[in-house]
Amino acid sequence: MNQDYIKPDNWSIIEEGFDAERVKSSESLFSIGNGAMGQRANFEETYSAETFQGSYIAGIYYPDKTKVGWWKNGYPKYFAKVLNAPNWIGIDIEINEENLDLNTCTEVRNFRRELNMKEGWYNRSFEAVLKNGTEIAVNVRRFLSLNLDEAGIIKYDITPLNKDAKIVYKPYVDAGVTNEDANWEEKFWEPLEVKKGTNEAFVTAQTFKTHFKVTTFMHNTILANGENINVSPSTIDSTIDKVQYTYGTIIAKGQTSSIQKIGGYTVSLNHENTLAGAEKVIKSAVALGYETLLQNQIEAWAKIWEMSDITIEGDIKAQQGIRFNIFQLNQTYSGKDSRLNIGPKGFTGEKYGGSTYWDTEAYCIPFYMATKDQQVARNLLTYRYNQLDKAIENAKDNLGFKNGAALYPMVTMNGEECHNEWEITHEEIHRNGAIAFAIYNYNRYTGDYSYIPEKGLEVLIGIARFWHQRASFSKDKNQYVILGVTGPNEYENNINNNFYTNYIAKWCIDFAAEQIEKVASEYPADHKRVLEKVSLSANEIQEWKKVANNMYFPISEELGIYLQQDGFLDKELVPVKDLDKSQRPINQKWSWDRVLRSPYIKQADVLQGFYFFEDHFSKEELKRNFEFYESFTVHESSLSPCVHSIQAAALDKMDMAYTFYLRTSRLDLDDYNKEVEEGCHITSMAGTWMSIVEGFGGMRVKNDQLHFSPKIPKEWKGYSFKINFRNQILKVAVNHNETTFTVDGDQDLTIIVNGKPEIASKFVQIN
Repeated sequence: MNQDYIKPDNWSIIEEGFDAERVKSSESLFSIGNGAMGQRANFEETYSAETFQGSYIAGIYYPDKTKVGWWKNGYPKYFAKVLNAPNWIGIDIEINEENLDLNTCTEVRNFRRELNMKEGWYNRSFEAVLKNGTEIAVNVRRFLSLNLDEAGIIKYDITPLNKDAKIVYKPYVDAGVTNEDANWEEKFWEPLEVKKGTNEAFVTAQTFKTHFKVTTFMHNTILANGENINVSPSTIDSTIDKVQYTYGTIIAKGQTSSIQKIGGYTVSLNHENTLAGAEKVIKSAVALGYETLLQNQIEAWAKIWEMSDITIEGDIKAQQGIRFNIFQLNQTYSGKDSRLNIGPKGFTGEKYGGSTYWDTEAYCIPFYMATKDQQVARNLLTYRYNQLDKAIENAKDNLGFKNGAALYPMVTMNGEECHNEWEITHEEIHRNGAIAFAIYNYNRYTGDYSYIPEKGLEVLIGIARFWHQRASFSKDKNQYVILGVTGPNEYENNINNNFYTNYIAKWCIDFAAEQIEKVASEYPADHKRVLEKVSLSANEIQEWKKVANNMYFPISEELGIYLQQDGFLDKELVPVKDLDKSQRPINQKWSWDRVLRSPYIKQADVLQGFYFFEDHFSKEELKRNFEFYESFTVHESSLSPCVHSIQAAALDKMDMAYTFYLRTSRLDLDDYNKEVEEGCHITSMAGTWMSIVEGFGGMRVKNDQLHFSPKIPKEWKGYSFKINFRNQILKVAVNHNETTFTVDGDQDLTIIVNGKPEIASKFVQIN
């Protein structure tokens, strides 16, 4: 049974009623971020029951020493931890000399959380009865400023309901934090300096080993009935890593006492002097004031939604799901800084570590290309170019490759491999292909070829060299094979001739060779510069082509399908529909040995290949492969349902497409895989966007033109989305009677709809 406590709403995520069993899940779901930092929905006040404390800063990490049972050559020395950053939100509260703690209150009623996605704020309210008999009403609003992205703002209101109350606020900043996820239970932060002012405080600390310096700051204002009462702290307590102020107030029954707390981080990535930077942020935030900061937040989110929103009529859960996904993507990555990337948990948790997986190239780039300026997607490609030397070093030092062969890491922060499971680190080499495909996809969508001669060609050459060396010649098959790999389906390890891996290896070599020829013809100066830099000869390219032209792909002639890998049909092929539901998810119920021997698929490798290279196969081939592999896929990868939704729509299996859409869009809201308390699945959320735009909308780019084959689930009355295609904004609106294509501006756009060319301009309708 999936969780079902989130209230359906078009624009908000809402929880009603306090349940300690849901606290950690809600901490994930109600997380907020602004691209520079993020915060789980932890309570500001003390909470003595189980909780997962998490504050995160983009680009800040710690190289936690790898912990394995048996060390093997080539293991990364560390696993990069997404760090729990110093706590800026904390406010201990005493009411009539009793500590406010929802775990110890005699009654908690009318508890409500709301994450308002339209306006970008998180609100929590409740009434509580303390053990001393005092009854209070509390309302707390928190947001992380998009415009002033080093600052977060909290407004915490308390109204005594049955008697006058002495309320003591004890706001603090604290660098003495630990990680929920740590290999050796080490502390990751070294305190450096504490500074105290009248109503503001600063704790500066740095990470051990990586030496990122961070100043965590706060500024406090005490109010009564909305008016600043200019209270100074009665006491100031500090240690080497924590500063806490105490403000005492007395408020009459029915009146409201408040604290407004401005807090956040300045980091050495952006400031030579982080303390001076923090003082400037406070000055800017105080000058604007709470109401202006909130209004600026609302306006900034309105601008984001103007381009990235997807509307769905007639299905409130579907609407809530897609907006939640889009909201989290925009919270996680703004595209402003090419040093940053999109971690699989974003700012919602620590699991998986690292800031970059193949998810970015395979799933996220299409969303950012279509809903932002193309420079945002180009920054994501530049991120990989800037780490090419590390990819070459990884292939050379860890795997023994030579001559500039590049293996991009499965997980990384700075370009080094930092994933410590051997079957992933050494074998899930298909990630190289996603990086090359992203370069192709960027050029195909934006029409901007300049990235390839400037930067991308070097990446493609390094990747092609890797595949050339990784393949080996089989005398038995008289073809090239790729042995000992793990495909995207991580429920099968150390296999031979994974179809997806072999296919994308061949494609990478072919694509690299084609781009070398194109750059030679159209950008001769860049061609000369790059080939001299990497020492590439025509003879070496011919050796690549021998591998690509004679690559082996496992197939079943009898079934008319490609095989996930050699020997897949040797498994006991019991379909998922015959698997006892009590055994799901199998990764939490079965031994790893049993999972590996089963036919069950975390995500279907063959179908991932068909998704990337749809035009290489006929619809009949897609149908045969889809129907076969879908019957064995358990979708316990967050990246799986979206691809199945897109392909089901292409095959006119609309009921199935809709079911998979709901699964991908509400994966976290409904906690399908029973793990949301660890954080949300941010990168797979881009796949939810693709499920509508590429699945139901049928959007493709072919021969420099947009193609659409719109379809609509029977459960919906209509849906609409916008895309930025080559600096033209196209709105697509679909209902059961017609599809409308509207272009912003005066320039028409020729599109292909159901195979026929049409002119999309203002208010032109295609029936």
